[in-house]
Amino acid sequence: MSLELTTEEKLDALPAALRAIVDDFRDVEPAERLEYLLDFAMEMPDLPERLQSNRDEMDQVHECQTPVFVFTELEKGAVHFYIDVPRESPTVRGYAAIIAEGLDGASPDAVLQTPEDVHYLLGLHEAISHQRLRGLHALMGYLKRQVVAKMGEQ
Repeated sequence: MSLELTTEEKLDALPAALRAIVDDFRDVEPAERLEYLLDFAMEMPDLPERLQSNRDEMDQVHECQTPVFVFTELEKGAVHFYIDVPRESPTVRGYAAIIAEGLDGASPDAVLQTPEDVHYLLGLHEAISHQRLRGLHALMGYLKRQVVAKMGEQ
């Protein structure tokens, strides 16, 4: 008996907002996925002022080659991720924007049930390098660890 989830089971595990983004990516060709990813990178909102002036409150995701900083909040049962990625790293920035938008307001359980290979569900393995994919995988794992830590604080 295999414990590996099927693609359909992984898709069903996604929170609704993230599932909608994944479905949009899956509906286009690989070359268009990269363009769509870059659109997310360009549209990623700036950090809130309170974090811009207190960057030391953010944690660095050391597994990523790109400097990625994360601040995780758990308010009233809803998770909020604030992620800072340089504009010069549009692939990672785009993925971070997708994850932050797709998981915003999700319950901790929904975040923890989200497969760590969301990048494969998005079809990004057909558009970007394996090295970049490892960083994307690490980012999702890091976000889950942050949620677990925040749950432990409450």
